[in-house]
Amino acid sequence: MTLDEYLQLHDALSVRQLRMRMAQHGSPIKSDAQIRQWQHRYAQRIPSPINCVAIEQATDGRVTRQDLRPHDWASIWPELGTLR
Repeated sequence: MTLDEYLQLHDALSVRQLRMRMAQHGSPIKSDAQIRQWQHRYAQRIPSPINCVAIEQATDGRVTRQDLRPHDWASIWPELGTLR
């Protein structure tokens, strides 16, 4: 599920809640705007690998690292290839 799809769900965290939960997982984000840029892929922006892990944890696995970085996740996290 994309970050945009997740944030549109009725039971999803709000952007602010997601940012706060990411901080709890060791990935502090400066503003809600950063998450919105990832949500809408503004200027082709995607989260860093560290932020991808935090988003996956903050969303309880509903948005995965593979969802966030579909073109390069296997080179960043090769161990995930055996989980699919």
